[in-house]
Amino acid sequence: MHHKIFVLDTNVILHDARCIDHFDEHDVVIPITVLEEIDKFKRGNEDIHFQARRFMRHLDELTDSVLDVEGVPRGEGLGNLRIVLTPHIDSHIESAFISDVPDHRILNTAYLLQQEHPQQKVVLVSKDINLRMKAKSVGLVAEDYEADKIRDFEGLYTGKRLIEGITTEEIEPFFDGIGLVEKDLVKSVEAPIANENFILRNGSKSALATYLSDERSYRRVNKVSAYGIQPRNAEQTFALRALLDPNLNLVTVTGKAGTGKTLLALAAALETKPKYRQIMLARPIVPLSNQDLGFLPGDIQAKLDPYMQPLFDNLNVIRHQFGRNEQNATRIEEMLEEEQLVITPLSYIRGRSLQKMFFIIDEAQNLTPHEVKTIITRAGEGTKIVLTGDLNQIDQPYLDSMSNGLSHLINRMTGQSIYAHVTLEKGERSPLADLASELL
Repeated sequence: MHHKIFVLDTNVILHDARCIDHFDEHDVVIPITVLEEIDKFKRGNEDIHFQARRFMRHLDELTDSVLDVEGVPRGEGLGNLRIVLTPHIDSHIESAFISDVPDHRILNTAYLLQQEHPQQKVVLVSKDINLRMKAKSVGLVAEDYEADKIRDFEGLYTGKRLIEGITTEEIEPFFDGIGLVEKDLVKSVEAPIANENFILRNGSKSALATYLSDERSYRRVNKVSAYGIQPRNAEQTFALRALLDPNLNLVTVTGKAGTGKTLLALAAALETKPKYRQIMLARPIVPLSNQDLGFLPGDIQAKLDPYMQPLFDNLNVIRHQFGRNEQNATRIEEMLEEEQLVITPLSYIRGRSLQKMFFIIDEAQNLTPHEVKTIITRAGEGTKIVLTGDLNQIDQPYLDSMSNGLSHLINRMTGQSIYAHVTLEKGERSPLADLASELL
């Protein structure tokens, strides 16, 4: 079987600077137009700028001083890497599309390669769905970049299991003493995962438990409040337990709108504030309708306020639990004034040292796997990182439920003793919000 030729779009490189290493024995082609586009991103402090610079350095290392028509090997057992100059636009492509734009030039490169190598399969790889559809319309094979995609979204770890029909002998120990039950005494649960949560039922009797892999035992989970916020269902109880547990340095909480993800995380942060130097809440800025921040009126703070408002809304919910004169409500105001509680765009934390912080990243489904890795690897001693998001509500044009950083993190971290995840399913914002989420 002939080796395939993969033609890469610019957005693939900006998504993963090491993408050219993931095509095994097949050849990789970089259209010259892609290099022109990458050049526009080499200066800046955002993740795409880092990816652009990292890719160019990697490309320079591979190509050495000369890059001929055949290209250069990408490594032992790997295919060649080529940079292709296309001197003309194929008449078929030129007549099919109105404008001469970079996307059409990249498509043209793949089209001409297919004409030149009819015995090989040429595949255009792009994270732009529209460009993939255009490629298919002219008879080209087009695929998404899948090296960092999870394989089974429906089978993604939820952090909880319902076990029906547990025996009386198995459930009784959860109501005795400290509620710590050895693994071997709960035979109805198969292959428990570190920090996995269980709803154990024996007829009308039930218990909530979590599995502690280090102790090889289950601990009963009791409903507790955090800074005036009470969990309203079993899932929220599991999530709050993980958020309050000082032994868990990384927690992810996912769920649709209104399930209480951000509210629980913020309440847990306020409850455990004495353990941390600072509480930081951040979220990625995804401009509406792809309009840049500069499109909005006002100074930088006025531009950012609409994006940060959901975090302030959750803070107000907690504040209103106590009334204006309650000490806890006053304490929130003091923490904001003293910058012990900081609400900021995610891009503003780049370069900071995350020491002894309770760090909440909201809307984390809009981050790439590389961005999530960058954030977590900055965690210093005594820092707890919490990521919340709705995996079905992706606002980034080049991400989906299987390729975003939050899904990637859950898939890779499941089973680690310092990590816990809970998927919230029941909306608790209001009956109206829950109904709208289900029906509209």
